[in-house]
Amino acid sequence: MSKTQNTDPATSANVLDMFTVANEFCLFTEKAESYNPEEVYQYYVKICPLLYLKGAILPQVEPDEEYVGERFVNEDQWEHIYNALRTVFASNDDFFTLSYENSDNVPLRASIAEHLADIYQDLKDFVLLYKKNLEYARQNAVHECRTLFISHWGQRIAALLPALHSIAFPSVEEDELLY
Repeated sequence: MSKTQNTDPATSANVLDMFTVANEFCLFTEKAESYNPEEVYQYYVKICPLLYLKGAILPQVEPDEEYVGERFVNEDQWEHIYNALRTVFASNDDFFTLSYENSDNVPLRASIAEHLADIYQDLKDFVLLYKKNLEYARQNAVHECRTLFISHWGQRIAALLPALHSIAFPSVEEDELLY
């Protein structure tokens, strides 16, 4: 193995790609209210599948033994993001999803703004911890991001995609489609 080959999974190409996409998502989300709704819909319908893919291929990284979990986005910041997105999505904010955690499979009312704000919080925490540029911080950031992908934000994206798709690409009559 050459000395130039990267052996730290926390700095692998997949992690750096995840960091880049997560950072772009967070930067856009922080200023989403400055765009027109159509631009916001188009952005999220494209970035969310990419985030899901990047989260799914994150390597398993062991956290520092003393890692207790660091959170950076506080309740006020989350609330600001949520309210801004709620304004942008307006009447398109509510959607129905299924909960696969119970056997009822009863449709549940959900909020696009809430889901995106939750994803933002997890990814912003990842970005800020990873930016500390210390080996233990990067390892902990990747570990936490992967853990939260599996338990939280990955599920949020999966639930959001049908709703985002229907908003970004409203159904049209077959004879209106251009071939």
